[in-house]
Formats: sequence, C-alpha cells, structure tokens
Amino acid sequence: MARKTTLNIPSSRRAINAGLQVGSYVRVADNSGAKEVMIIGVPGYKGRLRRLPFAGVGDIVIVSVKKGTPKMRRQIVHAVIVRQKRPFRRPDGTWVAFEDNAVVIVNPDGSPRGSEIRGPIAREAAERFPRLSNIATLVV
Repeated sequence: MARKTTLNIPSSRRAINAGLQVGSYVRVADNSGAKEVMIIGVPGYKGRLRRLPFAGVGDIVIVSVKKGTPKMRRQIVHAVIVRQKRPFRRPDGTWVAFEDNAVVIVNPDGSPRGSEIRGPIAREAAERFPRLSNIATLVV
C-alpha cells in the first residue's frame, strides 16, 4: 500500500514561480551599504542531485556581497527576495513581473539591516516579513 507524504515547503516557495537560482547576481534595494550580491544558497531547499537550488519572491536566501562599501564587501549575509523579473501568478489570477531582480539584506531573525527600501516590493514579501513593509516606499 502506498503511503501519502506531505511536503514541508513554505507557502511562498510553492505558490511563486522561482525566478532566481544559486549563482544569480542581484541588486540590493536597501541602504545597508551593499550594491550587488550573488546568491550562494537557499536554506530549506530540498531538491534533486546536481540541480541548482532556486528561490522566488518572499524567500530567504544566503548571499555574498560583491559590490558595495568596503565594510560590506565579501561578507556572507541573509537576504529576502523582494522583486523578480520572471512573471509569477497571484491567487486572484493576475500576473506580476518587475523590471529587475532585487533583494533586501536582513538579519537572521528577518529584521532589515537598512533603514529604507528603494523601489517597489512585492506584496508576497511584505506579507511574510511585516518589518519590510514598514520601511518600504511602495508595496505592489
């Protein structure tokens, strides 16, 4: 008799088309000092052997800072994806796509390191991380 298994996938990972993967270079949308980062890991990703882990809007990723202030460069930090170019579908049927891929650098507990976020952020990221929506200029 076959057993039915349930997956422990966060709700955002299941519902959103993943637009970024390990190795992607992404802009930083906050004023933490970093300008460009590279995704080096996706915590909680369980996938097939040799498949690159992927992530979408609202997911936490581990990034390496490539461009920014000398204090921030070459650091390994956590970040939340707030914009992605790849279109994703919302439950009401609308499709959303942004002009660029962007992240906001956060502490391991989910609080943002910067004090402001430049540009719009997705509603999915704002719902999952309420502290981001408090400092965001626009939530789409």
